[in-house]
Amino acid sequence: MYDLAIRGGTAVLGDAVVRCDIGISGGRIAAIAERIEAAAQVIQADGLLVLPGGVDTHCHIEEPLPEGGVQEESWESASRSAFAGGTTTVVAHVPQFKGGGLLEQHRAARERAARGMLDHGFHQIVADPSEAAMAEIPALVADGVGSLKAFLTYDSLHLDDAGFLAVLQAARRHGLMVHVHCENFDAIRLATRTLIEAGCTAPKYHAVSRPPVVEREATHRAIALAELVGQPIQIFHVSCAEVAEEVARAKARGVNVSAETCPQYVTLTADDMDRPGFEGAKFMCSPAPRSAEEHGRVWDMIRRGVLDVITSDHCGFSYEGLRGKGKHGRDAAFDVIPNGIPGLAARLPVIFSEGVSKGRIDLPAFVKLVSENPAKIAGLYPRKGAIAVGSDADLVLWDAGRQVTITNALMQHAIDYTPYEGMQVTGWPAATLRRGEVVMWDGAVTARPGSGQWLPRGPGADRA
Repeated sequence: MYDLAIRGGTAVLGDAVVRCDIGISGGRIAAIAERIEAAAQVIQADGLLVLPGGVDTHCHIEEPLPEGGVQEESWESASRSAFAGGTTTVVAHVPQFKGGGLLEQHRAARERAARGMLDHGFHQIVADPSEAAMAEIPALVADGVGSLKAFLTYDSLHLDDAGFLAVLQAARRHGLMVHVHCENFDAIRLATRTLIEAGCTAPKYHAVSRPPVVEREATHRAIALAELVGQPIQIFHVSCAEVAEEVARAKARGVNVSAETCPQYVTLTADDMDRPGFEGAKFMCSPAPRSAEEHGRVWDMIRRGVLDVITSDHCGFSYEGLRGKGKHGRDAAFDVIPNGIPGLAARLPVIFSEGVSKGRIDLPAFVKLVSENPAKIAGLYPRKGAIAVGSDADLVLWDAGRQVTITNALMQHAIDYTPYEGMQVTGWPAATLRRGEVVMWDGAVTARPGSGQWLPRGPGADRA
């Protein structure tokens, strides 16, 4: 007798798409069979796809800010948004501030995350690789932190080459993955100063200040230094093909590097930041969205396997309010407008619609991009990111033919807008299960606050 049987659905099992039943016991998948009879509860999934729950390994949730306070997206609201969009697992960020340590921020982050409903892990940002801070890494590893994050830009976060090498060496000693935000700090600072001195301060100049070349150069440098140390890295949020080509060349040399992109880089453009008035601020993120022509080239890199993960880079700031995009006024220069966009709930629908529904990728490729590959790189596979006996029963019942117009209300996040407002998508989650529990049904999220689980990740996990 299984706790739950999902009957009649079409499941994506690795490279196979199979009509089957799924039996769940104790929160895990216990059987995959042509027919499962004995179950205490049954969900009929006729006409629906059954997919692994989404794994989003690039999120900023209730994260402390350098100037004080925390981001407005709480773990509870982020959990609702994720479940509404079919995501069941996230890896978020813990900051380190210049001159500060790591452990205190990590412990506080775990307390905040425990109030949410998502299963979760953390990347530890290293902004100041001092001797004292780096001495705390073994304690983080013992608590289940499996990755470090390095920023090569931003005043409060950026590492110079010496600092980045220190992070790479520490990661190699402890068997951790390193994730990198690749943009050239000094080049952006020069371009920003030049633009502002010329009176070019509107949101659209955000893209002008950080063109593809600053992302490409930093990506090349990050890969070269990782190759020197012999440390695996993942390049975050690749925005265009010329950056992806740096990854492709490194992979061809045998370097252990992977790369992700995000929905904004196949849907939004730099022109969105040129909307009237202050409206363009809603689309500001880094790296900046590029041209419409670049979307096709990014899809080509996805199909080639150069870009093997698609995350949301959810980093929400509302349009209104004291913590939002206009916190410094609607006439503020682009360099002080909070940088980031929300995307937790939109990620799976947008990529399914743009990818599967439009024939750019098939179903197994979609699952690899949004679930399987991120789980592998995070060291969570096959517990997460797979429909397999023994895996957590994190599942999404997906209506592939349902047409929906995205609105902010459907996103269920704390942010007062979505950059995808009005976009029509084909394919939408009908239900989300986390560890065998229905946590979303037809848009209604029913998970209990505090029901998420911490996901410890050991060193030396599968990074394929």
